[in-house]
Amino acid sequence: MPNILVVDDKDSMRTMLTQTLTEEGYRVDAADDGRKALDLVANKSYDLVLTDLRMPKLDGLQVLNGIKEIDAETAVIVMTAYGTIEDAVSAMKSGAYDFITKPLDTEHLCVLVNRALENRRLRAENVLLREEAMAHQGFGNIIGQSKKMIELSNLVRKVATSDASVLLQGESGTGKELIARAIHTLSNRKDKSYITINSAAIPRELLENELFGSEKGAFTGAHARKMGKFEIANGGTIFLDEIGDMDVSLQAKLLRVLQEKQFERLGGNKTVDVDVRVIAATNMDLQELIRQSKFREDLYYRLSVFPLVMPPLRERIDDIALLADYFIDKYCREMKKGSKSLTRDAAGLLEKYHWPGNVRELENTIERAVILAEGKKIGPDHLAIRIRRTSEIHLRDGAGLKEIGAHAQREAERGTIVRVLKEVRGNKRKAASVLKIDYTTLFDKMKKYDIDKDLV
Repeated sequence: MPNILVVDDKDSMRTMLTQTLTEEGYRVDAADDGRKALDLVANKSYDLVLTDLRMPKLDGLQVLNGIKEIDAETAVIVMTAYGTIEDAVSAMKSGAYDFITKPLDTEHLCVLVNRALENRRLRAENVLLREEAMAHQGFGNIIGQSKKMIELSNLVRKVATSDASVLLQGESGTGKELIARAIHTLSNRKDKSYITINSAAIPRELLENELFGSEKGAFTGAHARKMGKFEIANGGTIFLDEIGDMDVSLQAKLLRVLQEKQFERLGGNKTVDVDVRVIAATNMDLQELIRQSKFREDLYYRLSVFPLVMPPLRERIDDIALLADYFIDKYCREMKKGSKSLTRDAAGLLEKYHWPGNVRELENTIERAVILAEGKKIGPDHLAIRIRRTSEIHLRDGAGLKEIGAHAQREAERGTIVRVLKEVRGNKRKAASVLKIDYTTLFDKMKKYDIDKDLV
């Protein structure tokens, strides 16, 4: 039941309005002056306020302005016996829903009140829908139900509404650019520019020109002033991919933009002020580059105000089937083929594969499989991937302690399970007892490490 506040200095008018609106089914409070009305609004939520325009102490426009400061969503209808155009315009400009003149037609008043309350309900509903949409917006191509992806998504939503610099770290193909785009889409800058620059794809001498622009005559071929990407992205977001490949001398100029929000174009001395949110990404170990004097430590701390680590696909096994289905649907539509699905063996193969190229490699694998598969089913032969035995697995160059530890654990687990199974002559239940794990866990680990073949 909506709450309505009636504000009028005349007792008879307050009584009549209170009675009329109560009979319509509303909860009604009343105040005989503007100050009391604002005190009530400050301490109680009202859906609508019906206020007289001409009152002592505070007039109706002052009450209207005060209400909007307390709760901008409260609908306000202004009443007056002095129905001039100027009064109506002033009230509407200040945020009144509508304006009604005295003497009041109660039937018309009730229609107007109902319309104002319905408008408020629709506005509130739209806000909820926008919030719900925003909660998912930007994640259209980011698929995952694994614990790590849920945690990452929650962090993205939290940081998106701020202007903090974000540093995305992770292996190639993990989806860093998708996350950067999601952060922009969920931010207050979503209606402004989103510019992407790949620091590794542009030579150093050209990258400075791309980022900061140049004045006419700054170098051979500079026949006119050129705006850089930071100027173009003013008010929005710039995504600096492969930031670890940026030349150290150029890093100093980037640091100044982050610290002072200003720079000079190449060949110029005029300072350009910009308001740009920076999101950077790298698959390199920046700490190691700092030790090698290839990356500025002060820039690292400026960029990594809010660091996010993208998990590799091998740590997101629960997401592989979802991603595969998404890519199958995508490429079936693009190639105008009928719907296809993975066989059980194909799905199992995808989950056992190590995916050194991460999501990008999975997408390429599925695209090729959709091309090859003539029927409705995609089988293992269409995937063209080979599961490496544990003995074939080598750590990538630059692997960190966490990855080394995980590799060592896999090696130790597999070796122990194989040894125990041989000791108990393949009796899985007995092996599970010796290993102090349940049968299901043993079965899953044997499948994960492809152990059965070793016991044949």
